[in-house]
Amino acid sequence: MKRGTAIAMTILGAWLASRAWRSRFSFAGKVVLISGGSRGLGLILARQISSEGGKVALLARDADELERAKAELTMRGGEVLAVQCDLLERSQIQAAVAEVLACYGNIDVLFNNAGIIQVGPVENMQQQDFERAMGVHFWAPLLLIMEILPAMRARRSGRIINICSIGGKVAVPHLAPYCASKFALTGLSDALRGELARDNISVTTVAPGLIRTGSHVNAKFKGQHDAEFAWFSASSGMPLISMSGERAGRKILAAARCGQPSLTLTFAARGAIVANALFPNLTGQAMKIGNRFLPGPGSQAAANDLCAGRETRRIMPEWMTDLADRASAKNNELK
Repeated sequence: MKRGTAIAMTILGAWLASRAWRSRFSFAGKVVLISGGSRGLGLILARQISSEGGKVALLARDADELERAKAELTMRGGEVLAVQCDLLERSQIQAAVAEVLACYGNIDVLFNNAGIIQVGPVENMQQQDFERAMGVHFWAPLLLIMEILPAMRARRSGRIINICSIGGKVAVPHLAPYCASKFALTGLSDALRGELARDNISVTTVAPGLIRTGSHVNAKFKGQHDAEFAWFSASSGMPLISMSGERAGRKILAAARCGQPSLTLTFAARGAIVANALFPNLTGQAMKIGNRFLPGPGSQAAANDLCAGRETRRIMPEWMTDLADRASAKNNELK
């Protein structure tokens, strides 16, 4: 018994020592590539990394958003490279990585952060909605990793942080393309972690719950557009179940520093994961009940058309979305 305790204490001590050593990692002087870095959580991470002296490379599709993000970070004293890139195009991913390497010489840290959200009943979703979600959430991260991995392996050093989602752990109604693709990214991230450890490359799987980044205005809606946006925007800013983007960013960077394998953000998200693991049938029944309170499929001709949140008619009181709306203005989510 004493021998077993001693072995357990030795293992625990070694783990704590390893964690303490890894936590000494600093972003100062490091080259950090952030996909989807021009707004929302990506921009928040870029701000925090820049404030620590990191060299930030932002990848995004919208040139105007990139320019605004670069201008803000530069004004704050950051060293920033902004690269326009459509992550659905492999050739553009390859060109973007080549541009970052030509500018900085290497890439120390990769944040696979880019994302899209399509909200609505599965009846109104089409095959291309699932293909696009898989393209952004699975294929783009995989291709970025494959482009960057050879250099990281050669240096025997690197950190990869995949921003997955609670939707990649527990599937919820009206987010089928999003959940399916985030489950794929979660699986990829967890699978790579063990394989890359021998090359001294850490892989962190981040599963955020509801984070107030302001991204609800750029989410895409199908079915009854206004009603779908109403419930989604209201839940995005609820103070008791959501977390500020800044706090989320700090926790993500802390996990990246110490090479933490997994990070789940918000108490509600952790509770959902535990409930789904221990009581999957009960959780499944709860999802069925919850779906009854969500809008039904749209019957109008435009129900299958994607409509951005900012284009919908607001039917929720402003106070219910105030925190989320303020985050939109702060984090470059508004056009």
